[in-house]
Amino acid sequence: MASDSKFFSTSRKGEIREFQLDLNSANPQKKKDAIKKIIAAMTVGTDVSQLFSDVIRNMQTDDLEMKKLVYLYLINYSKSEPDLALLAVNTFVKDTANLNPLVRALALRTMGCIRVDSITEHLCEPLRRGLKDPDPYVRKTAVLGVAKMYDISPDLVVDEGFIDMLKTLLGDANPMVVSNSVATLMEIQAVNPGQEIFVIRQEELNKLLAALNACSEWGQVFILDALATYHPADADEAERIAERVVPRLNHANSAVVLSSVKLLLLLLNYMTNPDSVTMYCRKMAPPLVTQLSAQPEIRYVALRNINLVIQKRPGLLQSEIKVFFCKYNDPLYVKMEKLEIMMLLVEDPNIAQVLAELKEYATEVDVEFVRKAVRAIGRCAIKLDNAADQCVDALVNLIDNSQVNYVVQESIVVIRDIFRKYPHKYEGIIVKLCDKLESLDEPEAKAAMIWILGEYSDRIENPDQIFETYFVENFHDETPAVQLQILTAVVKMFLKVQHDTQPLVHKVLKMATQKSDNPDLRDRGFVYWRLLSASLDTAREVVLAPRPPITAPTTTIAPELLDELIPQMATLASVFHRPPETFITNAKLAVPKAQPGMAAPQMELTSGADEPIEGATSGSGDDAARREAVAAAAQAVAEGDLLPGLASLAAPAPATAAQAAGLVMPTPAPVAPAPVAAPAAAAVPVTAEGALPERRPTTVLLAQRTAKGFQLTGDFVLRGGVLGLDMLAENLSTEVIPPEFEFQFNKNGFGVVPSTMTLPTALTPGKSVSVFVRCDLQPGHQAPWDGADPRTLCTVPMALSNAFTGVHFFNGTVSLLCVTTPGASIERPAFAERFQALGEQAEQTRILERVYPLETCLGLLKARNLFEVARKRVEDLVIVYLYGTTRVFESEFFVEAAFRPTPAGTLACKVSVRSKPEGIATLAADSAAILLSMQ
Repeated sequence: MASDSKFFSTSRKGEIREFQLDLNSANPQKKKDAIKKIIAAMTVGTDVSQLFSDVIRNMQTDDLEMKKLVYLYLINYSKSEPDLALLAVNTFVKDTANLNPLVRALALRTMGCIRVDSITEHLCEPLRRGLKDPDPYVRKTAVLGVAKMYDISPDLVVDEGFIDMLKTLLGDANPMVVSNSVATLMEIQAVNPGQEIFVIRQEELNKLLAALNACSEWGQVFILDALATYHPADADEAERIAERVVPRLNHANSAVVLSSVKLLLLLLNYMTNPDSVTMYCRKMAPPLVTQLSAQPEIRYVALRNINLVIQKRPGLLQSEIKVFFCKYNDPLYVKMEKLEIMMLLVEDPNIAQVLAELKEYATEVDVEFVRKAVRAIGRCAIKLDNAADQCVDALVNLIDNSQVNYVVQESIVVIRDIFRKYPHKYEGIIVKLCDKLESLDEPEAKAAMIWILGEYSDRIENPDQIFETYFVENFHDETPAVQLQILTAVVKMFLKVQHDTQPLVHKVLKMATQKSDNPDLRDRGFVYWRLLSASLDTAREVVLAPRPPITAPTTTIAPELLDELIPQMATLASVFHRPPETFITNAKLAVPKAQPGMAAPQMELTSGADEPIEGATSGSGDDAARREAVAAAAQAVAEGDLLPGLASLAAPAPATAAQAAGLVMPTPAPVAPAPVAAPAAAAVPVTAEGALPERRPTTVLLAQRTAKGFQLTGDFVLRGGVLGLDMLAENLSTEVIPPEFEFQFNKNGFGVVPSTMTLPTALTPGKSVSVFVRCDLQPGHQAPWDGADPRTLCTVPMALSNAFTGVHFFNGTVSLLCVTTPGASIERPAFAERFQALGEQAEQTRILERVYPLETCLGLLKARNLFEVARKRVEDLVIVYLYGTTRVFESEFFVEAAFRPTPAGTLACKVSVRSKPEGIATLAADSAAILLSMQ
C-alpha cells in the first residue's frame, strides 16, 4: 500500500531494541507495524536476523496479513537460524489444518520454501493432506510443494509415494491442479532422463486434452510441452490431437502459440494424408506472423523459432515474405534475424521484391547490417541462377555509386563468390573492380580482389604491375591470409601469363620461403617452388585445377540437429539454435529417442554457433590412417621438420622442357626454417601396441631382497592385440641365474593363464633382459566373484620358481582394458539409446587434471579395442564417445571422454563410463584414468 512507504525510512541507532519491544507489546497494531518495519529493513539489506525468536512468537495470529509477513521473514532467515526455525514447525503443522484454505495453502507454500532438512521431514504429512484437500487452491499449492521437496530430498518424495499421488491428480476436476501436476512431473522427469517417471499414455492423454481449454495460459504451456513428448499410435490419433490444439494458436500469449506450433510440427511427422499436412501448415502461418507485431524482444524470440520452422517446413511461410521486410525502427538484432529468414524464403517469384529491399538496406547506417545486406545479394545470386544478372547489376551499382568504403569492399568479397559460381560470365566488371584497388584496406576484401586478379590475370593488362604496385611492395605488412592469397595468385599469373612475370614470381617465392616466419606460407612457397622447378604442366594441373562449384545452402542447420531443436521450441535452445546440453552447466548427455517418421538424432551433429564437429569418425581404417598421419605431422612440426625431404631440392635435377626454355627459375637451395614451438595439442607418437615409446614396466612384482638379488618388474599389456605380461628381469646378484622358470597363475577374476617363461640366455650379474609372457583367458580358470569390490577381479596371484631363486608368490594387476574384445562396434543410434537407458546410476566418473594430447589419448584407447563412435566440439571442449566390450563377462561399456585445455597449456579430461554390471564401469574408468594421465 502507498501508506506503507513510511516503513522504509532510514534506520536509527537502537532501532532493533525498539522492534523487540514492539513485537512483545500487547497492542496488536504495534506488533503489525513492527513486523512491517522489520520486513522493510530486510528488503533494503539490513540484517535483522537477531529478531528471529521474537518474530516467531507472533506466528500464532488470526491476522492473515501479519501471518504472511511473519512467513516472509521466516523464509528469508531460516537458513541462517535452522535450529530456531524448527520451533516454528508446530505452528506450521497447525496452520495446515486451519479452516481457512488460504492459511492452509500459505503454510504449505512457506514450509516448502524453507530449505532446511529438519523442516522438510515434518512436511510429509501436511503435504499428503494437502494433496487430498477438498479445496483446489490448497491442492495446487501442495503439488508445487512436492516439486520443492524433490529438489531438497528426492528419495523422500519417492519413498512417501508422492509421485503416484501426482499422477492421480492428473484426473483432478480443477484444471489448475492438473497443470501444476504436469509441471511438477515434467520437472522430475527432466532431472531423471533415464527413468520413466512421467510417460503419457492414452488415459493421461485424454485427461490433459480435457484440461487444456480450461487452464491458465501458463498451465496450457505446461500441458502442451508435456503432450510434445507423446508419440501417437497412428495418423488418425495425431490428427485428433492436432484438432484439439489448433484453437491454442489464437491465444494472446506468445508462449502458448509457440508451444502449440511445436506440438503441431511434431504431430505432422505422424500424418500420412498430404491434405491434412497442408491444412495444418496453413493454419500455423497467421499466428506466427502475428508474433512479429509484439515488442522487440518477443519479436526476436519469435523470429529465431520461425527460422527453425521454415527450415523444417520450407513452404509454410513462403507467401509471407513481405512480413519479414525490415522496418526503420526495428532494433539491429531483429533486422539481422529478419534478413536471415528472407534468405531462406527468397525464390524466383519474389526475388525482385527482395532485391529492392536489399538495395535499400545497403544504404542504411548500421555497418553490420549493411554488410550482411550486401552479402545477402550475393547469396541470392548464387542461390537463384535466373536472378544472377540482377544481383550482379545491383552490386556494380553499389560499387559505382556508394560513397562508403566498406560497402565497396563487401561487394568485392561477394563478387569473388559469384565468379566462383559463374566462371567467365561477368568478366566485364573486373575493370570497375580494378579502379577500387587503392581503397582496399580490409584483409578479406584484399584477399578477394587478389583472388580475382590471379584467376583472370590472362584477361587483364599488365597484371604483374598491378601486383607489384598494390600488393607485393607491402607483402610483409599484410595479414597471413592476404600473403597466402598473393603467393597463389602470383603463381597463377605466371602459369597463365609467362611473359615478363618470372622476376615477380621469383621475388614473391623468395619472400615467402626465406623472409617469413609463418610456417603455412613457407610450406606453400616451397611446394609451389618445387612444382615450378619440376614441370610447368604438372604445376598447371595442380594450381589451375577446376574448383568444385559453390552453392548457397538452403538451410543453415543440419537436418539431424533440426530434429533435435524442434522439440525444444519456445525454450532457450531454440533461441541459441544449440542443444541444451551444450550451454546448460553440468548438463548430462541426453539423446532423445527417435520418433516414427523422424531421423534418429546423432551425437555428431553440428555444435554451438554452427561449427562443424571434429571427426565424427566411424573407426574405419581410412580414418585411423588419417589420424595417424595428423599425429605424425604434428610430431614433425614439434621437431622443426616442416617439409620432410626438403634437402633434396638442392640436388641438381635433369633439365625439363620448361627449364630449357628458360621459363622456370633455378631450383632453390634449402632454407633452414625458423624454430617453431611445438603446439600444445601436438600428438605424442603411440606404438602399435598402444604404449608410449618411453614407457617401461613400472610395477615391481618380485623384489631383489626376497629373491636373492633377482628382481622382476612387469605390467600386463596388449601387444599387437595379444594379452601378455611385459617384464624386465634384472640380475642384481653376483651369480648367474639359469634361464628356465616355472611360471603359474592361480585362479583369478578374469581367468588369465600364462605360457612358459624362459629367458633368452642365462642372466649374468648386473645384466637385465626384457621378457614378454603371452597370456590367454580361460573361463575354467576364473575365480568366483560375489559382486563386491570389482577391483578384486583385477588381482592375479602368481607363482615363480627357478633353480637359483627358489619358489616365490606375488600378485599382479591386469587392467580391464587388457581383456577387451577386438573389433567391437556399434551404430551411433544404438549407442545413444543404450547410453541413455543405463542412466546416471550406472555411471562412474574420473576427473583427470593432466592427460596426453588428444590424438595420443585416442590412440591409446583404440589400441585397447575401444571403438570411437562419434566426436563433437563444443567451444573449446572436445567430447569423444567410445564403445567397448569385455571378453570375460560379455558385458559392454560406454565411454564419454571430454577434453578441455587448461590455463597451464595442458589438457584436462573428464572420463564417464556407463555399464551393466556397474563394476565393469568402475574398472573401465579406473583403467582409462591410469592409461591417459601424464605422470
